[in-house]
Amino acid sequence: MQTTINITGMTCGHCVSSVKEELSGVPGVEEVEVQLNVGGVSTATITADAEPDPTVLSKAVETAGYTVVNS
Repeated sequence: MQTTINITGMTCGHCVSSVKEELSGVPGVEEVEVQLNVGGVSTATITADAEPDPTVLSKAVETAGYTVVNS
């Protein structure tokens, strides 16, 4: 199952790595792909064995130092 979330505040490759690391630690997450959009809204596509809880995904992104926003 794939879920895509929108993230603000990301500016570089280190940001991408931080977000991928935190989201990969969410139970059930199998793969994370992040598309960086410097100065705009970046996206993360999460592949998981079941639909992940949006609150848990938001907390993981916040732990990395960024913010999930609605599209």
